[in-house]
Amino acid sequence: MKENVETTEFKDDAMCVNESNQNHPIWYNLKYLVVGIVFGIAFVKAEIISWFRIQEMFRFEAFHMYGVIGTGVVIGMISIQIIKRFNVKTLYGEKIVIADKSFNKGQVYGGLIFGLGWAITGACPGPLFAQIGAGFSVVFVTFLSAVFGTWVYGYFKDKLPH
Repeated sequence: MKENVETTEFKDDAMCVNESNQNHPIWYNLKYLVVGIVFGIAFVKAEIISWFRIQEMFRFEAFHMYGVIGTGVVIGMISIQIIKRFNVKTLYGEKIVIADKSFNKGQVYGGLIFGLGWAITGACPGPLFAQIGAGFSVVFVTFLSAVFGTWVYGYFKDKLPH
């Protein structure tokens, strides 16, 4: 087995890259496909891919989506604290590095654009794939728009306000 060497790159926006030094065969990644399918089924059963549920949230008519999002935020916070306090490593013993993040006004602009797109389309990146998997073919327009928006951001990233 190859020796683990920590590869961490810190950029000016405090982002970090945790790259595994493990070499795995291509079929090794099938576990992520299985987890993704299970996650998508959970999205469908919890109704969080429902355009109507998302509209209820943005109209402040129901707590359902706020409960789902809030639960995810709390679980994420607890998980990050556990990783940091107990120096949790990956399954292969590699160190997990979580860099501190700094605030910039671009996050506000990005959040507003993201929220507007989410409210208009009824889809954000997570449920987007579950919606496609559930057979909502019209969501392909949203998917292509998300891919295009990601490309535009990558192209203009260095020119955007910090």
